[in-house]
Amino acid sequence: MDKVHLINHILIDHKIAILRDETTKSKQFREVIEEIAMLETLEVLKDAPTKNIMVKTPLEQVEQTVIKENSIVIVPILRAGLGMVNGVTALLPAVKVGHIGMARNEQTLEPVEYMCKLPENIEDKMVILLDPMLATGGSACAAIQTLKNRGAKNIKMLNILAVPEGIKRVTEQHPDVDIYIAKVDRCLNENGYILPGLGDAGDRIFGTY
Repeated sequence: MDKVHLINHILIDHKIAILRDETTKSKQFREVIEEIAMLETLEVLKDAPTKNIMVKTPLEQVEQTVIKENSIVIVPILRAGLGMVNGVTALLPAVKVGHIGMARNEQTLEPVEYMCKLPENIEDKMVILLDPMLATGGSACAAIQTLKNRGAKNIKMLNILAVPEGIKRVTEQHPDVDIYIAKVDRCLNENGYILPGLGDAGDRIFGTY
């Protein structure tokens, strides 16, 4: 499980408590999703591609390490993953954004891909896949496979909540992918929703109850 990274921080725990609360309205829910995504991105970017440059300060020149230009792509899984995009772009304003659309079949709980639009040359970039919830792992595995089919080699997945079932499925099917998680919840219910969870993230982000 060395590819599974649990991000422990009291500030993230505090914000997850807000997400879980059924009385939290969509506006605040969206804001907190973005804030948690931003905090998690700090951890993901520890492995960002870097280079050294010379910077002239008011006093002298100094060698400084920076993130390589055009080396990172973020890909939200539609639609809930869109809620995390602004949190990442707040730190990486020039990052390119792809999109993968996955809809869950409510009978089989398996994903159906309905769109994929990615930047060019993702095989040379770090690709960060965004989805607030890692539940059954079906959508995550399908999206990862889509990225690999398009040439991606360095894939990291960023989730807020996950359950052991989803983590197991992803690590078994894609053992080369790093998973960053803020909180591991107990289990799935009979409908494939995370318990205790926070409800349907997409509905709560966009107010489509």
